[in-house]
Amino acid sequence: MTQAATNTRTFVDTVTYRPGAVILYPGKSDMLYRVASGLVRVHTMDDDGNGLTLRYVKPNEYFGEEALAGINRAYFAEAVTDSSIDVINPALMSAEDNLVVTTHLVKTLERAYESIYRLVGKRLRARIASELLELRETALATQLDSGETMIYATHDELAAAVGSVRETVTKVVGELTREGVITAGYGKITLKNEQALHDIAAA
Repeated sequence: MTQAATNTRTFVDTVTYRPGAVILYPGKSDMLYRVASGLVRVHTMDDDGNGLTLRYVKPNEYFGEEALAGINRAYFAEAVTDSSIDVINPALMSAEDNLVVTTHLVKTLERAYESIYRLVGKRLRARIASELLELRETALATQLDSGETMIYATHDELAAAVGSVRETVTKVVGELTREGVITAGYGKITLKNEQALHDIAAA
């Protein structure tokens, strides 16, 4: 069966969202979602109201997987950029569809293990370097004429992604800037030395 035929049968709708729009709230889950274009942030909040980014969902990746098990959702999903989202009915998925989603879940779990390891086993400097390298492969990144990559991300967003607070992240970003690894402006970070970032992330 072709992917096109499968998609036609399982799709409920394709919905577009502007940056900052909340796609999903915690609660009942009945549909599966796939990013057709753009970028989605899956995040939660602690008891003090601080945000924590759980993961970013890129094109052709899924979120809302708890609908497959009929359990409640415990997170928010928000469009980071202009995003087009395919809504899929799990009840209409074929064996081929389920295999695709299962493969995605395995890869997502591997990424979750890596994130947990970074949070508990890496210093903040390494976590920030890893996050910047990951964001360079998303819709938040753009290629400059110089060949360098610029990422649209605030210090607050970085802090939520690496499990820290803005003030501490700002200090580390300042250090990396002075070392010539990156340059930082309002809501923008340019990667000046990606090899140095890889070295820092691996430390």
